[in-house]
Amino acid sequence: MNEDITIKEAQSIVDDWIKTYGLRYFSELTNMTILVEEVGELARIMSRTYGDQSFKKEELHKNLPDEMADVLWVLLCLANQTGVDLTQALKENIKKKTDRDKTRHINNIKLID
Repeated sequence: MNEDITIKEAQSIVDDWIKTYGLRYFSELTNMTILVEEVGELARIMSRTYGDQSFKKEELHKNLPDEMADVLWVLLCLANQTGVDLTQALKENIKKKTDRDKTRHINNIKLID
């Protein structure tokens, strides 16, 4: 596998993996629930690493990049299952945000150092 992969390649890699090792995708609803679970695990690490909570002894092995990758994995699964081209969706989303927000944050005193 290349060191760098595109979103489209990532979708294909996940699809191939599921069909080879996972036999089939879990249902969309199950994957949506798993996504929420994975985001919760990511949130736990973020709150303990960057927030005020401290890690429990059994949580010290948790790994931020791995938890982010878990979230991405399930999102890629959901995109594959629902026929969403995430590359195109991201391009359209960036355009939407740019058109909507290109001047929105410029005068936000909370963002100015």
